[in-house]
Amino acid sequence: MPLSKPNQDLRRDLQGLASDMKWSAVELMRVAERLSQAGNEADAQAVIRICQVMQAGEDRLAAYGDEVKAERIERKRAE
Repeated sequence: MPLSKPNQDLRRDLQGLASDMKWSAVELMRVAERLSQAGNEADAQAVIRICQVMQAGEDRLAAYGDEVKAERIERKRAE
């Protein structure tokens, strides 16, 4: 059975947010690399920890999208 329009929108939003987080983490890793090369290892490590948190969030959002697709999570229409 195909997903309802609200669930399609929810899944698309979750996938988009996961993609945005992935892109942001990649960009932050580049910043961390430049910080490290400049000798600012403490800040580089802090940025890397932020990236790890973002990557975990990305994974959770993608999993939620999979649950929407499997119809374990659904969005109801507003009444």
